[in-house]
Amino acid sequence: METFALAAISLTISISLLIKKKRKAVHLAFALLCSAIFLQKTGAFFYGIFNSDFWRIINYIGLLSLPPLLLTFSRAFLNRKTLLPKRIIASTVFGSLLIAAVFFTPLFRWPHVNIILYLYLGFIAAYCYLILVSTVKEKESSVEKKRIAYVAIACAVAAVISISDIFYHYGYGLPPLSNIAEAGLIYFILVIITYPSLPEFYEIMARALIIMVITLFVIIIFYLIIGVFGGDTDLPVNSVLMASFLIVIFIDPVKLILKKIVSRLFFEGRDVFTSLYTIDEKLEREKSMLLEEMASGLAHEIRNPLGSIKGAAQCMRSEADTTDNRKLLDVIIEETDRLSNVVSQFLNYAKPYTIDAKMQNINSIIEKVISLIKANNLSENIAIRKNIMSGLPEANVDGEQLMQVILNIAYNGIEAMPEGGILSFTTSKKGNREKESIEIAIQDTGRGIEEKDMKNIFKPFYTTREKGIGLGLSICRKIIKRHGGSIEVKSYPGRGTTFYIRIGVTTQVG
Repeated sequence: METFALAAISLTISISLLIKKKRKAVHLAFALLCSAIFLQKTGAFFYGIFNSDFWRIINYIGLLSLPPLLLTFSRAFLNRKTLLPKRIIASTVFGSLLIAAVFFTPLFRWPHVNIILYLYLGFIAAYCYLILVSTVKEKESSVEKKRIAYVAIACAVAAVISISDIFYHYGYGLPPLSNIAEAGLIYFILVIITYPSLPEFYEIMARALIIMVITLFVIIIFYLIIGVFGGDTDLPVNSVLMASFLIVIFIDPVKLILKKIVSRLFFEGRDVFTSLYTIDEKLEREKSMLLEEMASGLAHEIRNPLGSIKGAAQCMRSEADTTDNRKLLDVIIEETDRLSNVVSQFLNYAKPYTIDAKMQNINSIIEKVISLIKANNLSENIAIRKNIMSGLPEANVDGEQLMQVILNIAYNGIEAMPEGGILSFTTSKKGNREKESIEIAIQDTGRGIEEKDMKNIFKPFYTTREKGIGLGLSICRKIIKRHGGSIEVKSYPGRGTTFYIRIGVTTQVG
């Protein structure tokens, strides 16, 4: 049972990496390595049941795929191209093919074939481990060194635990634990390569601890259900552990697949699936606090020389004797103003927002936004439509800051429709009495946002405009988060974009 569970775990992890949008070379290499483990364990499991040559060959194919894929993953993870050149990987591919040729000769029936295969795999694994240890010694003190050291320790621990299989084979009463150790090692490496910037070991282990706690909870529930319904409670704990671990980690790939299906089928779909591979909120808060601390000092150091440059340029412009010189000085003054604006927006993004919240009518805020757009003559070729829900409950918000968010999104929508279009504002009530919220939808019929840009639009300083700064939407998201709300976007190139803002009716802001 443990062998089959490890096969399923390897396949699950492989799929979860292959369907990720931001997939690096190390992710692909590890996914292929997990696929080889899946083949080997699947072949071993079914060969034990059916004792057929077909499953024995599948087992050998998985085993023979492991050496070159292990070297490929080590090369990608350690970035040691000199110690792990492509010619060594190519030689293991040739060696594996040479051994595979034995399958079609009488030597296939030789009882010592397995010993040769495992010695071959053991040699490659030992070689990779030696390079892993040497990399730890050569690296200077850094986050990268810690990550590699953690993997080296995890490999050593898994190897020691796997020794239990020898005692089990010779009848010493210990349960075989190699598959459990291998499953834990695979998941640990998955966490390491998924979080390349995590600075401390406890932050990595916190994620593994969550998985372990959930797994133990599933085991307890399983035995309780079996006990209540009078089933066999003498099932091996290690088998139940592997099955529970499989169920827990299988949830994430299923959610990713369902998310893709929902986003394809429903234009108005929401991002309701939260992945285990997202960066946690604690790190976001720490980065935000660090940014707030350095912003004021940085702005001061930049603004002073900018003011001096602008003053000097203005003075020189008044004494310039040619039109060309005046134009050059105008460029300096204009660009200085632009840099000063960038600093102001950066300071605006980094500052800790204080929310002056009070119960307000969201529809009234929408009306003010529409009035401002019309007063600034920004909607000459734009038809503004509003679909405001009557009887909308009041929300505890900072009216000025919420208006800033809506205006920023509306201006972006207007810029996306240079030849004219429709800008729509919709308000509605969501949820029930216990958890009621207000949704504001701002929709344009412009050029839309390209799929490659969708994942970056809320990142600071990311912009697709020639002279854009890229802080507008970042500030919007920060304000909405301070209100305890959420902001999402749905866009189709050529068909327009819709931003959804949700704020709880009774949410406490801070």
